[in-house]
Amino acid sequence: MMPRVAVMGGSVGGLTAALVLRDAGCDVTVFERSSAALQARGAGIAALEATLRYLTERGGRQVADVCSSTNWIRFLRADGGVRHEQRHRYLFSSWNTIYRSLLGLFDPARYLLGREVTGFSPSADSVRVTLADGSATDADLLVCADGVSSLGRARLLPEVRPSYSGYVAWRGTVPEQALPATTRERFGDAITYQVLKDSHILVYPIPGLDGALTPGERLVNFVWYVNVAEGGELDDLMTGQDGIHRAVSLPPGAARQSAVAAMRQAAAGELAPSIAEVVTGVAEPFVQVVYDIAVPRMAFGRVCLIGDAAFAVRPHAAAGTAKAAADGWALAAELAAAGGDVPTALGRLERGQLALVQALLARCREIGDSSQFGGTFRPGDQRLIFGLYEPGN
Repeated sequence: MMPRVAVMGGSVGGLTAALVLRDAGCDVTVFERSSAALQARGAGIAALEATLRYLTERGGRQVADVCSSTNWIRFLRADGGVRHEQRHRYLFSSWNTIYRSLLGLFDPARYLLGREVTGFSPSADSVRVTLADGSATDADLLVCADGVSSLGRARLLPEVRPSYSGYVAWRGTVPEQALPATTRERFGDAITYQVLKDSHILVYPIPGLDGALTPGERLVNFVWYVNVAEGGELDDLMTGQDGIHRAVSLPPGAARQSAVAAMRQAAAGELAPSIAEVVTGVAEPFVQVVYDIAVPRMAFGRVCLIGDAAFAVRPHAAAGTAKAAADGWALAAELAAAGGDVPTALGRLERGQLALVQALLARCREIGDSSQFGGTFRPGDQRLIFGLYEPGN
């Protein structure tokens, strides 16, 4: 008999897990603390196979329904000339597009908004899940898919702490139609990089806020990795104009105007003109702190950690969303193979996924450090090709 499953966290990783577990015959409920459907303004993602797998295999969607594509990898010099280019096809989407598409395939009565999990108590046969409103529910399996700031991880592995990489990512999007025609054309069919001293930036097209995929109606997304010293400098950057310090990310509109102005000034002075047009044209850029998080275990009897709740990897392989989705698929497969025996399935999940994610974590650290500290980030390097399992895969 397949188990009753509670999924803590209703983001892309939690939703994918909920969908594949439901399809495997589990009785699944998702508990999402947000009171409204989630939204990540301006978050572009490279869409790897694992990210799209549910939508294309079981959701009736075509890749072209949710992704833009590019056929070139291009590196620019500071003067805007082409330093290096090579043919390579990538798919790009937005977090919003993938999330909305998955959410539409799940029973809304089982996706509970405004239901924050505040605690859980495992026993030999079940897990009691406690909610912020004082209510509780019982499940045979609790899947903690609650992200970088995971309550599940904090309860199960209090000794595990995020490790700061030494740099942050400035991010944002601008409508294609707001850019000059020559700039639109330059970025329309390529992921475009510029390598700077102890830094790099990448720019690529993603679907519009309404999911539009027609060239001219999309967004252009940038990610700029900038070193920021730990301590006072980082704390100052991550304190928003409302005076609130946020450890992980400052959402659009939250960064202090002085920080945004300094970033734009640096962009105008250091970036290729077309890239600078994108960066300085973003109305509300946002900041994400780049962390490494690694757990020694993912399985705890009837509780497991998946996605960023288990491992947060640097974005350089563009595999974070794919990793979370792959965890969900692996969990469903192990439960089916074990005939619904939760402890057995979780033990197998852990053995299979730990090695994969540890290798991904090491690869992303190497890429990030080569750019930000080592000076060995080179155009054309095969290591830079996106992929979950290895470059290009």
